[in-house]
Amino acid sequence: MQGDLYEYLLSHLSIAGRNGQFRTPRHIIRMMVQMLDPKPKERIGDLAAGTGGFLINAHQHILEKATSKNILEYDADGMAHHLIGDQLQDDARKFMKGKKYLRGFDNDSGMTMLRIGSMNLMLHGIQSPQFFYMDTLSKGYDGAGEFDVILMNPPFKGAVDKGDVHPDLPSDTTKSELLFLHLILRALDMGGRAAVIVPDGVLFGSSRAHVEVRKRIIEENRLDGVVSMPSGVFKPYAGVSTAVLLFTKGAQTKDIWFYDMEHDGFSLDDKRTKVDENDIPDILECWKNRFNADFQSARAKRIADLRRQLTPLKAERLKLHEEINRLMFESVVSPSSPALLPQGEGSNTTSPLGRGRPEGSGEGELSAAQARLSELESQISNPQSELDRLTRQFWVAKEQVKANKYDLSASRYRQVDADAAYHERPAVTLERLARLESVMLDEIKELRRLI
Repeated sequence: MQGDLYEYLLSHLSIAGRNGQFRTPRHIIRMMVQMLDPKPKERIGDLAAGTGGFLINAHQHILEKATSKNILEYDADGMAHHLIGDQLQDDARKFMKGKKYLRGFDNDSGMTMLRIGSMNLMLHGIQSPQFFYMDTLSKGYDGAGEFDVILMNPPFKGAVDKGDVHPDLPSDTTKSELLFLHLILRALDMGGRAAVIVPDGVLFGSSRAHVEVRKRIIEENRLDGVVSMPSGVFKPYAGVSTAVLLFTKGAQTKDIWFYDMEHDGFSLDDKRTKVDENDIPDILECWKNRFNADFQSARAKRIADLRRQLTPLKAERLKLHEEINRLMFESVVSPSSPALLPQGEGSNTTSPLGRGRPEGSGEGELSAAQARLSELESQISNPQSELDRLTRQFWVAKEQVKANKYDLSASRYRQVDADAAYHERPAVTLERLARLESVMLDEIKELRRLI
């Protein structure tokens, strides 16, 4: 309870750290932890730990998996309570009380984050938190092969002091987000797994340093997945677009799993209020079943069914746009202003080019067409939303990524069913322009007759 209260207070902090770090939303942390699925007896670390959220959630995840289902209770946000870990083996319990189980590092000026993070860990049951005041990018940190699992959101500070960067890290860049990726690969043991948040620039940056770090992750290790997140996830701290990279040290990359997240369950403005749209449950389901042939086959079948369902509706929508455009043009070329008519003539006159059609005769047709279009849009809305969601998950071959300079932008590879926009045929447009010109000339003649 004390830990939950402390987390609640932390969630209302509205300032970022001096070094460019800011609090990672807890639902994003939980998503990353569930995707990485840390196990008992694994060495878990965060090399820029801040308030310790990743370490705490990893600890809670392990306890939840090892607690009997009849003991667990879940709140409205899906958070598990009564995490006693009654199914943990004795050797796992002993390891989790040791110094290598959870380790965090931070170098925020004044040791503020060190104090906050340590207190947070203690209030969540970590009696002797291993939280160190250390710049892990510096020469003072020598950890290599120390971790089985790394979860983190490195600060996007910009440049670091090149003279203090550890010699094992690349010397051709001072960008912290790139250096941290190299550091994670060094700190992981062989076969170790990482989930790390990076700014979008890491995914598509064209500099040599950007391309090299992506190439290293893909060619020398296994890039398991990329989750592209919308730009409002870190508001009100920052509006930068980010992504989660999930990779395994030393394995081999074949195909890369992508998910293009559009909603995280909260509004993407500074208020960040809860909303119904949330892709995270689907992300977790897709990740869990990414190698399940039956799951993927059923999803592909549903996508095909939705496309077949939408094709005739969208074709009818295009025809309706054409008809509405015609009817609106006809209403314009018909006389609608009595001020332009000769004195004594009323609304029952016909336009010079109206071919005897009384004014207003097309209003009913236009209203009916607009009503049908509105009905059609409502029929399209739900299946289109489902199709958009289902196509957010996709796979990309390593060779395709390599051919694009290891670009990892989801938007480069995602196939989106773009709706055909209505464009009037050029011949019809020219004909209507001629009719408009003729109407104007007739109106000018009428005005001259009145003078």
